[in-house]
Amino acid sequence: MKKIKVLFVCIHNSARSQMAEAFLNELGAGKFEAESAGLEPGQLNPIVIEVMKEVDMDISNNTTNSVFDFYKADKKYDYVITVCDEASGERCPVFLGISGRLHWGFTDPSSLKAENKLRQTREIRDEIKAKILEFINQCH
Repeated sequence: MKKIKVLFVCIHNSARSQMAEAFLNELGAGKFEAESAGLEPGQLNPIVIEVMKEVDMDISNNTTNSVFDFYKADKKYDYVITVCDEASGERCPVFLGISGRLHWGFTDPSSLKAENKLRQTREIRDEIKAKILEFINQCH
């Protein structure tokens, strides 16, 4: 059976898209193949690494990628899903041949206030996981 290929895109590929990629590859194993990239790749968010370890997922060795490099390499996806704000998502290049382009807006963990960062990042992680489970169910 052909795997459904999904690309998750956010601004820096440091948090939301990394979590979505990890969850889809884990929860949709065998049926999905996910990658992630950013419009302006940055560094992995250390708090995101920490909250993912809390759910037994180690993303600490992940790299950040440029969506434009994937586009230039003519990578093919069934779905491109933006997980940043809608205006930033509009900057994503259009990949030819995709079945669907979706937008799931999640709060950017790097924009959170210091005193609530850990708790709120956990909430974002859980929202992303729930959306991934919903997506897996819709695709089958």
